[in-house]
Amino acid sequence: MSKATGEIKKITTHVIQAMKERGEKIAMLTAYDYSMARILDEAGVDILLVGDSASNVMAGHETTLPITLDQMIYHAQSVVRAVNRAMVVVDLPFGSYQSNSEIALSSAIRIMKESGAHAVKLEGGSEVEESIRRILMAGIPVMGHLGLTPQSIYKFGTYTVRAKEEQEAQKLLADAKLLDETGCFSLVLEKIPAKLTKEVSENISIPTIGIGAGKHADGQVLVTHDMLGITKDFKPRFLRRYAELFDAIGDATQRYIADVKSKDFPNDKEQY
Repeated sequence: MSKATGEIKKITTHVIQAMKERGEKIAMLTAYDYSMARILDEAGVDILLVGDSASNVMAGHETTLPITLDQMIYHAQSVVRAVNRAMVVVDLPFGSYQSNSEIALSSAIRIMKESGAHAVKLEGGSEVEESIRRILMAGIPVMGHLGLTPQSIYKFGTYTVRAKEEQEAQKLLADAKLLDETGCFSLVLEKIPAKLTKEVSENISIPTIGIGAGKHADGQVLVTHDMLGITKDFKPRFLRRYAELFDAIGDATQRYIADVKSKDFPNDKEQY
């Protein structure tokens, strides 16, 4: 297994900021369980995102909306137990922060206390400013998320690229500056034009992490199951597959079944 070079240390918000300042790219992947998180952490990933994409990847839902706060905490607990180096960020799920800032703070506190995670992430700009400020005042680091915000999929009606038009681009840039000034430690930019990502990254002090947002972000994030080819049918332009585990796991399973059926497994050396 290839590990990230350099001294192994705990990744914190301070480390993430320093990486932007020296031009070192930030590598972030999703994790939802102990076993996968342990592999990713030992490989040297900087940030593990316990994403509400668990709703799709782990539970088979069409959108991220159904997953609950309790379920997010369960996944986060599993990931935190596996991690020695990476920073663990947990998505606040749909319905756990949008209605008012008191509920947002309560949700964030539950995640931090019950999972041991290091930060929370939530979608939106000026619409959720009060919630972000309240969470930050409690000493909880916040990662922002702009562009395509999957929790608002029924509002957008499509997963197409966001902020292609000037008005929406200017709103996104203004929101990015607001999140920076408010005190977020980083910002995910999802599925926006690369030119806009460059403009945002150059005009805010905090790191940007892109997904489908081009090469100018300060870091990149992918859903691990997409990156490893476990989710077979998801093939957006921005996704680079580093393995084809759907086929590899299927092949291994078929060989196991064949060995059991033929009475080849277990053999004499594999029994007591």
